[in-house]
Amino acid sequence: MTRALLIGLAVVTTAIFVVVPLVYIFVQALGAGWSAYAANIMHPLTLHAIWMTTLVAVIVVPVTVAFGIGAAWLLSKFQFRGRGLLITLIELPFSISPIIAGICYLLLYGRQGWLGGFLARHDLDVLFALPGIVMVTMFVTTPFVVREVLPLMQAQGSDQEQAAVTLGASGWQLFRRVTLPNIRWALLYGAVLATARAVGEYGGVAIVSGSIRGKTNTLPLHVELLFNDLNAAGAFAAATVLTMIALVVLVAKTVLEHRR
Repeated sequence: MTRALLIGLAVVTTAIFVVVPLVYIFVQALGAGWSAYAANIMHPLTLHAIWMTTLVAVIVVPVTVAFGIGAAWLLSKFQFRGRGLLITLIELPFSISPIIAGICYLLLYGRQGWLGGFLARHDLDVLFALPGIVMVTMFVTTPFVVREVLPLMQAQGSDQEQAAVTLGASGWQLFRRVTLPNIRWALLYGAVLATARAVGEYGGVAIVSGSIRGKTNTLPLHVELLFNDLNAAGAFAAATVLTMIALVVLVAKTVLEHRR
């Protein structure tokens, strides 16, 4: 009886907080028909927001993966002074609001910031441009790959790497044939999480991008602007794109968890 009650409670809770909002998004987006939905999706500003979000993810995720592998390797294979501090710095984005990170970037790279004068003299745009969006997104996605790969590397030890080096393996062969096969599922899992975080990032991006339509507007920002314009159909249509990305990420996450 208790088991059935708990299962029923879990199903009802999931339906209320997960299924119903998802269904509501698609119902509202398709309420005016497929033609209106397609017109909203194919609107130039919506397409630009999708493109900007995709571009940021394509830039950020590979860098995050490369950094995560290097940091996990360093932290798992070597003991050195300041190791605990490095781990704390890597995990710092988990404890700092992205909005605070965006404000820090604003104070550093803004016109009145520490580096603002230098950037202005050399005609370099960081804030309210793609570099600022990429940088703040990279900040919030940094820990994900490290957090997934580091425990696995620590558990596996370094015996296989040492044996490969003894047999004459080069650094690239060591990574490609020994290290990477052992961490590939954890690495892909971390990459999926980083992708989801990059696509859905709002707070920090809202600060450094300026939400300029057709220039620095990512998809989450575009949804907000459409709601502010009282264009509910367009906002829900754009939200369905984010929803479908989230569903794809969820499926990939489930598959990778099973493979791990």
